[in-house]
Amino acid sequence: MTHRISRRSMLKAAGAATGAVGVGIGTGVAASPATAADKPFAHPGMLHTRADLERMAAKVKAGAAPYTAGFAKLTANRHSQSTWRPNPQVIVARGGSDVQNYPILYNDIHAAYQNALRWKITGDTAHADTARDICNAWSGTSKGIGGGTDVALLAGIYGYQFANVGELMRGYPGFDLARFQDMLVTYFYPMNHRFLNRETNCWGHYWANWDLCSMASLMAIGILCDDRAKFNETVDYFHHGAGNGSLANAIPYVYDDLGLAQWQESGRDQAHSMMGIGLMGTICEMAWNQGVDLYAADDSKFRKACEYVARYNLGYDVPYTTYTWTNGAHCVPTEQTVIAEGGRGQERPVWERVYNHYAIRRGMAMPNTGAMVARSRRKGGGDHGPEGGGGDYGPNSGGFDELGFGTLAFTRDKASAAESAATPSGSAPTPAAKTGSSGSSSSSGSSGSSGSSGDSAAEPPSDPSAQAGKSDGDLAATGSSDLPLWTAASGVTALVGGLLLLRRRGRAAATPSDTEE
Repeated sequence: MTHRISRRSMLKAAGAATGAVGVGIGTGVAASPATAADKPFAHPGMLHTRADLERMAAKVKAGAAPYTAGFAKLTANRHSQSTWRPNPQVIVARGGSDVQNYPILYNDIHAAYQNALRWKITGDTAHADTARDICNAWSGTSKGIGGGTDVALLAGIYGYQFANVGELMRGYPGFDLARFQDMLVTYFYPMNHRFLNRETNCWGHYWANWDLCSMASLMAIGILCDDRAKFNETVDYFHHGAGNGSLANAIPYVYDDLGLAQWQESGRDQAHSMMGIGLMGTICEMAWNQGVDLYAADDSKFRKACEYVARYNLGYDVPYTTYTWTNGAHCVPTEQTVIAEGGRGQERPVWERVYNHYAIRRGMAMPNTGAMVARSRRKGGGDHGPEGGGGDYGPNSGGFDELGFGTLAFTRDKASAAESAATPSGSAPTPAAKTGSSGSSSSSGSSGSSGSSGDSAAEPPSDPSAQAGKSDGDLAATGSSDLPLWTAASGVTALVGGLLLLRRRGRAAATPSDTEE
């Protein structure tokens, strides 16, 4: 159950929890992709539609900002080179005692995606050939996935990413789509389905990102295979799921008078909170492109969570309600009483997609998220610039959690009034069910410990929320093309050594951390 909270009264809720599951090699059950029973799927129709790809190509050809900077970021990445050669493995493992060879998989997936994207934008078939050959090499070699509990992350993150590559390559000469579909359905899908239907008394044990990556993979495989049941399984879990990936559990507390909503992992660390924003944004975008509006569910609650996570990572205080859940196989009562500072201010390519949906497509205020976009796009300063992708955020798995390149892929012109009011493909949003664990009534103060002045005495940038009416509107009106001017006007310019200056409690991590339980 979602809790609506004001600054004067904050409810403390008990989250449900789950025990660990041990898993081995995911051989799955061989199955042919099913045929959708109702409306046919649109192709391409995952993170990128035909219109999206045509927009990218046209904008890059015209030399339009910020697309050109985003495209330059793509072409500079070593993974996007047509000289990349795949290294397929028979069994890929993550976690447990097996050889940890999953980095080979995620490097090849990102190389395939980046080459496919370059082909779609430029028409250069050398890149298409490289992406095709990577996909064919893996589907022709793979015999399963394995490891410890972390194999669920492997099946989830890399399942949805690889499916997105297959969707871009659909119909390309020599691409063995049927064999690629079979690989994902046979080895990845069973793990996604099993994880979301696990039998346990402690459903809340796994963090939101575990469910969300399984959901994203399930949905992407459903689209790739024209399997409506798999797609609908994710939509249903989004609204009604028992785990922390469902909307009600991933965003347990809403501060309506502030337009903010607390993310489930906020008391854990900020890297995983941002990862969750990226995964839920991925699910919402793929659903949107198939005519289902998850972005708008429960009064656009996800928008408020984006604003919450963005605001804290910009260096501002946010309210925090003690998060309580039962942890581990023995359901030990556990609580997080303050918001976590770990990874605060870290760079993750998750903001462009959600900003461009809510602020540009829908014309809704996104001041904090807009400031994160502006901070990323501004020129100079360390790693700041257009959103990059795998290989731009360090060598560890955390740097490959997102396919990325949002500045190039998701920047869009401001929608017309009619477009802003419309639902995707004319479909009505699916209502969210009001189910979930009820919380105990307890009052909690705002978290955010006061900052100490041990580092630089510089203050954070001026509050973007105070400029929501002007700044966010200006950003939308220009289709984000005047972002440097907006950045200067809103004061989001306090950078030293490439990192946004936060108070002492807001130190940023150098690279995205690995995903872990």
